[in-house]
Formats: sequence, structure tokens, C-alpha cells
Amino acid sequence: MKKFATSSRLQLASGKVKQLETTEGRKNVQNTTESILTKTVREGARTLTGASQDYDPLIDLVGDARFVLIGEASHGTHDFYHERAQITERLIKEKGFAAVAVEADWPDAYRVNRFVRGMSGDVYAIEALADFRRFPTWMWRNTDVVEFIEWLRAYNDELPPTATKSGFYGLDLYSLRASMEAVLSYLEKVDPDTAKQARIRYACFDHFGEDTQVYGFVTGTGLAKSCEEEVINQLVELQRQAMEYAQRDGRLAEDEFFYAEQNARLVKNAEAYYRSMFLEKVSSWNLRDRHMAETLDSLITHLDRQGGRTKIVVWAHNSHVGDARATEMGQRSELNIGQVARERYGRAAVLVGFTTYHGTVTAASDWGAPAERKFVRPALAGSYEALFHAAQIDRFLLTWRELDILAAGLGTPRLERAIGVIYRPETERLSHYFHARLGEQFDAVIHFDETRAVEPLERTAEWEAGEVPQTFPFAV
Repeated sequence: MKKFATSSRLQLASGKVKQLETTEGRKNVQNTTESILTKTVREGARTLTGASQDYDPLIDLVGDARFVLIGEASHGTHDFYHERAQITERLIKEKGFAAVAVEADWPDAYRVNRFVRGMSGDVYAIEALADFRRFPTWMWRNTDVVEFIEWLRAYNDELPPTATKSGFYGLDLYSLRASMEAVLSYLEKVDPDTAKQARIRYACFDHFGEDTQVYGFVTGTGLAKSCEEEVINQLVELQRQAMEYAQRDGRLAEDEFFYAEQNARLVKNAEAYYRSMFLEKVSSWNLRDRHMAETLDSLITHLDRQGGRTKIVVWAHNSHVGDARATEMGQRSELNIGQVARERYGRAAVLVGFTTYHGTVTAASDWGAPAERKFVRPALAGSYEALFHAAQIDRFLLTWRELDILAAGLGTPRLERAIGVIYRPETERLSHYFHARLGEQFDAVIHFDETRAVEPLERTAEWEAGEVPQTFPFAV
């Protein structure tokens, strides 16, 4: 009996040793893999020094591509806005890109478009951004956007009179009411009788007040009849008159009709989007990104008619421009504009992402809440951000289309951080991380180890005060 007990203890001890050896072995293999990948990242990274040549590898990667989609890891980081603008300026000057299409509402951005092309009464960029009144205002009403808009206007002003001027356009669909007003305003100028019929159709929404979410809830849950038929009929009617309206006064008339048609299309798609919001998250997300992709296609077709083979830069969040198939989004059957662009245009579309390890960000604590200047917590272990932090390069560009070793290393699923207009560090992992294969999600990534918050044009008391550091009262 004693011998049997001793034997059992030896077997148990032996098993524990083997288990420990296996665990330690896995850890050693994992640590070795991480070290190799960190070294590969460090060797492949192009350090950003602030020199004009910093982005030469990215410009070379773009080549003759027609679409460059540039993301951001938050909607409130100065470094993302500033560097994205610097890259875009080079694409416009050196590669002939003629449009910037952004994650913003069509009518709000079109006022900026008129300004940068010298077609409006706005004197300053800040005036041209005045229609961005919907939350989150800081997303477009910030100092970095003002600087870029001023640059774009100055660049266009210096072009020869016959040259194509670069425009600024919105891709999003939240502006249901503003787009209806834009359609009515256009029709009242070109066809007052048709405008009366359009006003009757759009009056369908008056039963639900100004809150589009109220409309979405009562119609999406079957409590009231939707306005789907009315908005579709209005778009079809406008398109039926396209030839007559668009040819009344040459190119200007064509531009104005295109603007109105896009607003009518936005109303149709926004109506469907708000109806789907309370039914299925995947459906509403896909409706939104399909609308952005559809708007991009319409824009390229319109601009091609006017000036030949048009090239467009897209500005949107990483979650929109990175290929959804390489993320948890794809597993949920969600798509995005980056995926659609790759499917339609292949290598003619280049996808660029941004990441950061820590810093500050302009964000709200809840939807509709005031803008705050919040601390971005250090990235979680096992994330791409932590991997890039380990490379010990403060700011760098990484491209990998032709680097098989690096692409393979970045093809293993890891955590990736995404901060939108809301940042909740107390639920960091749940609220702001998802798994992705970065090497398939993007063609290049730009990493800033420490970033700072974008500066809103309207600074709230909360933003001015900033967030109290976690080390308070001991922080110096």
C-alpha cells in the first residue's frame, strides 16, 4: 500500500513537471515569436521625423491607385488629423487626387466643397464649417480641419482657370432633415411645381417630430407606416428629370443637380437606416457603409464626366476603411467601405490605418454629452498597439505589401483598439478592443506612440479642465 501511494505521488509529480515544462515551453515559444516580430517591425519601420520625405514609401505604394482610404483610431486625435492632411496634400500635389471624401454628412460637407472651390460667399474656413452643428461637432469643427480647408482653398486658387479644382465631399447619411431641405430648395429654384409635390411627400416625416430616432423606432417596430414609398418616389422623380435639370446651364447646373440627387438618395437610404436601427445592428451598420460606398461610386462617376480619370482620398475611422473581412466585424457579417473598395477596385484601392499606444483624446462619455479631453490608457498587452510600442520608435510608418515576412507576422489575430466619439476607459477591453489581422486589414499603418487630443473650435469647460490623472494627487 505504501509502495502504491509513493508511486502515485511520483506519477502525479511527474505529470506536474511535464505540464510545467509544456507551459514554460509555450511561453518560451511565444516570447521568441514576439521578439522576432518586434525586431521585424523595428527593421521595417520608417521613422517619422517631420521631414517632407517621411511618407515617400507610402506615396510609392500608392503608385497609380485611384483610391486611398486613410483611417484614424479615434475621432478626436490631433496627430491622426494632422498627418492625414499632410499625406493628402502630397497626394493632391504629386499624384493628381482631385477629391477628399470624408465620414461626414453630404450637405454639411458640400458647403465646404463650395468654399474650397471658390464658389461660396464664405470668406474663411471657419465659416464654411458652420453647418457642422450635429454631435459630435469637434469631429470636423477643429483646428486641424480648419488648417487643411484653408490649404485646399489656397491650392485651388493658385490653379489655372481651366484646371480641375479639388473638392471636399461627405459620405455619411445622418442628415435626413437637412438633405430633405436641400432637395426642396433646389426644386423650388428649377421647378416650383415639382417642389410642391416633393414637399407633400417629405411631409410624411412631420408626424414624427424632429427626432429621427423616434421615426426609426415607431416605424421599425411596426407602430406606424413608414415613409419608404414617398422617399423612393421622390428620388425616382428627380432622376427622371435629370436630363432637363442638369443641362440648363452647363457644368454649374450639372453640379447642382448632382448635389440635389445625392441628397435625395441620402434621404432614401437614411430612412431605411433609421428604420433598421432598432431591429438589427448588423443591418444598420451595413446600410450605412453601403451608402458611403454608393456615394463614393456616384462621386467618381460624376467627377469622371467632368475631368477624366478621377482619384479620391477617403477619410474615415479605421473601422470603416480597414477591410472588415480581417476583423471581428466580418465574423458578424458586417462589411465596410474598405472591404467594398477592395472588392470593386482591387489594388487600385490602398488602405491605411493609424494606431497609438497612449496619450489624450477629445471624446464624450455618452452620446450627446460635452466634449472632454481624456487620457488614453496604455494599450493592453497582446494588442497591435503594445507590439508597436515594444518596437521603441516614437512615430513610424509601416508598409508590407511586398514584405511577406512582416505581412505574415501581422496576419495573426491580435487585439486592436478603436475609439469613436465616446471613450469609456473604465470598460476599455469591452468597449474599445476587437480582434483583427492587421496585415490583411490594411496595406500600411502609421503608429504614434503618444498622441494628443484634437482641439475643438468650441472648447467646453470639461475640455479645458481635462481629465484628472489616475495618479492624482501624486502626479507632478
